[in-house]
Amino acid sequence: MNHIELEKLNRNLLPYDGTVLYFGEIIPAQAANAYFDELLRSISWKHDEAIIYGKRIVTKRKVAWYGDYPFSYTYSKVTKHALAWHPILLILKEIVELSTGEMFNSCLLNLYHDGNEGMTWHSDEEIDLRKNGAIASLSFGAERKFSFKHKITKEKIALFLAHGSLLIMKDTTQNHWLHRLAPSKHITTARINLTFRQIKKYDF
Repeated sequence: MNHIELEKLNRNLLPYDGTVLYFGEIIPAQAANAYFDELLRSISWKHDEAIIYGKRIVTKRKVAWYGDYPFSYTYSKVTKHALAWHPILLILKEIVELSTGEMFNSCLLNLYHDGNEGMTWHSDEEIDLRKNGAIASLSFGAERKFSFKHKITKEKIALFLAHGSLLIMKDTTQNHWLHRLAPSKHITTARINLTFRQIKKYDF
């Protein structure tokens, strides 16, 4: 990758009100394949739950949460508790921290079995998260479309997250932009996404 390509990858994808950087494929394909297989096999996956209009919904998508401490973290009105770090996650956390210059104390993982599973428009504004902190998203498996929409202007930005790629959202992004993982009937393979986060009650 030449200097021009690196410069293009590291520019802010948002035109205003936040910072999103896409680092591209930071993990080579062969290593990314091995990480994907190990994560699929070793992580304590469970179906996600959410409270919507007072009803408890269980999703096809599976999740897991790990961290420095047994954090309690609430989103979609459901409280989850972090597990102790799995060794493979500590390896990946170090790669992400070296790539971004940020430090993280927890990781929320998502397993999407195919393109029918996605994530609707939302922003990560939970009170447990460090205000204007960084969220690093590391992707393995199927390439998926990831979109941003400004809360006021409705302007949209989209990109495809490649196997072994890294994206980071930080500064005021969550205050002003929604994001989603669009479903697609054309995608028949799985994707694993690791979102490294900064929980504020154990701030740096």
